Order: sequence, then structure tokens, then C-alpha cells
Amino acid sequence: MGQKVNPIGLRVTVNKNWRSRWYAEKKVFGDCFHEDLKIRDMVKRRLENAAVPEVLVERYANRVRVTIFTARPGIVIGRKGEDIEKLREELARMTSKEVYLEIKEIRNADLNAQLVAENIAVQLERRVSFRRAMKKAIKTTMDMHALGIKVAAGGRLGGAELARRESYKEGKVPLHTLRANIEYGFAAAHTVAGEVGIKVWICKRPEDESEVKGGGRRAAIS
Repeated sequence: MGQKVNPIGLRVTVNKNWRSRWYAEKKVFGDCFHEDLKIRDMVKRRLENAAVPEVLVERYANRVRVTIFTARPGIVIGRKGEDIEKLREELARMTSKEVYLEIKEIRNADLNAQLVAENIAVQLERRVSFRRAMKKAIKTTMDMHALGIKVAAGGRLGGAELARRESYKEGKVPLHTLRANIEYGFAAAHTVAGEVGIKVWICKRPEDESEVKGGGRRAAIS
């Protein structure tokens, strides 16, 4: 039986950081944790077409700072910042706290494992051949000078009667090397035959760690 672990969780405190950065007493920890899940669900739902792979949540007393990583910041911000202000107000109503929003742009979406997985899932929902979608994603990522990529798909591939798992790999993806800069992403494709799970591992060069542009745009509290 395989003993598998999430590549990001394995590297927390080594070269990855927590996606929820706060500390709370035991009696309120559960409420804060579930609030984080609701925040991420709302952001993902509202910004479904904005290529949002990651949402960071930080807490300070009665304030919450939400950092949204996106490959399409224009869609998130909207015309004259209207969309981001509406989102901030909704989050403030939901959490009953002061909410700060910060947008950080992802320079290269083809080197982000979560976005690559979601892209393959969208293609499968459009009835593109799973082999074609996976191989195209691998070629595009390797053209961006990644050290390696591994893509796995599991489910009723191609509408087959029996579910199976197929994977393709190019380059090196050392999952047991903690110092390796490994990106991991998962997405589910809702096809006619059922759900198909997509997993993507990307090994990036050390200099690719800072792939987001600094100084994101922040929505000020009115």
C-alpha cells in the first residue's frame, strides 16, 4: 500500500509556508478554521474565471488580511476597482470583521501546478482527449524551463467503463528531496462519465520560487 503525503505539507517550514497564518486559543480555533474555509470557498466561487490557485489568510485581532494570487488581476480588480470592493464587502459581512484584500499577480501560469491542473480539467470537460491535454500541458511547462513535470489522471478516462489511472512524466520530479522546489496542484473535471481527478507535480528551478510580482494592490478599508 502506498504511503503518500502532500508535497506542500511535507515541505512546510523547509521551503514552503502555511496558507493560514494566525494563532488562536483552543476555544476559538475551530471557528477561525471554518471561517478560513468559507473565505476560500467564496473567493474561488466569485473568481472562478480569474485563475486563482491560492488564497492566503492572515489574522490580527479583529482584522483579516486575504491575499489572492491570480494570473488575471484585471478580472479580480474590475473596472476602477469595483469588483474587488464588492468582494471585500461580502467577506466583511460574512466574517463580521475588518477585511483587507491584497492582489498578487502570478507571472507565469504555466509554472503553477494548480493552474495547470485546472486547465487540464477544463479541457477534459470540453471533451478533449485526456492524453492530448496532458501531453500539451507537459510540453508547455517544459518550454518554460521547468526542471520536470508529472501529470496523473484518474477516473473513467475517455468515457471508459472501468476507471483507471494514467500518468505522464518528463524531466525530474524528486518528491523525496525536501530542498527541491516542488509545486503541487489538484483539480477535478466533471465529465459526462463522472469525475476525473487531475494531479500535477512541477519541479521548478530555485530562482523560480518568487514567481509572483511584489507590491500587490490592496483594497483599503473605508
